[in-house]
This record gives sequence, structure tokens and C-alpha cells, in this order.
Amino acid sequence: MPEAPLPAPAVLRVLVIGQTPRRELEEQIALAAPGLRIAMEGALDGMTREEIARDAAPQGDADTLFTVLPSGETTTISKTVVTTRLAEKLRHGGPTLLCCTGSFQGLPQRADLVQPSAVLNALAAALLPRGRLGVFLPLPEQLGPLGAKRAREGLETVLRALRPLSDEATVEAAAREMAAQKPDLVLLDCMSYTRADKERMARHLDCPILLSIATAARAAACLLPE
Repeated sequence: MPEAPLPAPAVLRVLVIGQTPRRELEEQIALAAPGLRIAMEGALDGMTREEIARDAAPQGDADTLFTVLPSGETTTISKTVVTTRLAEKLRHGGPTLLCCTGSFQGLPQRADLVQPSAVLNALAAALLPRGRLGVFLPLPEQLGPLGAKRAREGLETVLRALRPLSDEATVEAAAREMAAQKPDLVLLDCMSYTRADKERMARHLDCPILLSIATAARAAACLLPE
């Protein structure tokens, strides 16, 4: 009697807010969750660079997201436009990791959708009910809106802007500046920060550091069969 075929390996769907391919994100996910199979799509896939600049430009600080394009170029895009396009893609599909730490309203409520902002905020609250939380964000214009959203009794936040893909000297200078504030926990609040960034910061920061992409990828991997 012939043996039954083995089931196909489970695949995690990964949605980025910009465009694919994003090889550097794939590499960071592989480091965090070895063996995890992923299929990556982009909210802005199919748009030209000119269309992104014209049709997906941010309409103010609260509408601003940071992304890296497949070319390696960094840019800002509209959260409203991205949310609309993500919602359309999320009408179908299985277990999914949203590859952005922004908080998105208006997406389908699904138990198999991992929004890193919810995971990271819940983990930070569990690890640090009271104390000083250090947060690195990509853009200066994000400091005010995102700092206000994290406010809670007993928590002091120290926020600093650090653009992902910055050189080693810039990352270490930012880490030294944060270390002077003596945080109890530090969050690298963008999926484009890397394991190398965390390693460089750990030379100067005497506290735990949460790397967003690693934390979110491990949480999303829990949705798949063991």
C-alpha cells in the first residue's frame, strides 16, 4: 500500500507596508525563527516610484510611516493609503504577520493576524509595569504621537529618533545617548531595525533590548503547526 503523501509545510504570510522583495527582512526573520517558511507581499506592490510619491504621500505627522523600498531607498508613506490596501489583502489568507510596528485601525479582526504593535506593547507592559521605557523610532515626527499613545501610570518613556540603516557610529552614538537616561527596558520600534543594531546598542545599554522583528516573528511562528 503506497504511503500517504506528507502534508505541505505550513507557510506564514508576511505583509510589508511598502513593496517586495525585502531580502533584509527575510534574513532577519530567518535569524529569529530558523526554518520558518514565509511568503511576503507588499501593500504598495505594483506601484511605480512616481505613483508612490504622488498617491501615497503622508498627509501630516500622524499619517506618516517609514519604509525601505526594494532598491534600499528609504521613504515615508501614507498610513491611510497603506491601511486601505492592507485591508483589501487581508480579506483572504491564513496566518499572517503584519511587518510594521504601527498601530492600524480598520483592519479585519482576525485571531491569525499578528500586529507587532499589540505584541510589543503587551510584552513591554508585562516586563515593565513601572519604570523607564526607552524607545527608538525611525522619524522625529513620530515621537510626539507615539509617545502619547504609550503613556500610562507608573511608566516614564524616553523616546529618540534613529533612522534604520544608519551606520555603526550613528547607532552607537544613539545608544550612548539613551544609556545616559538609564532606561529599564529599551524597545527598537521598527521592523527595519536589525540584530546588528541590537548588538551595537547592547555594548552601551545595561538593560534588556526588544528587537521588534525578532519578537513579532517568534510570536507569529506560534500560529503555525509545530
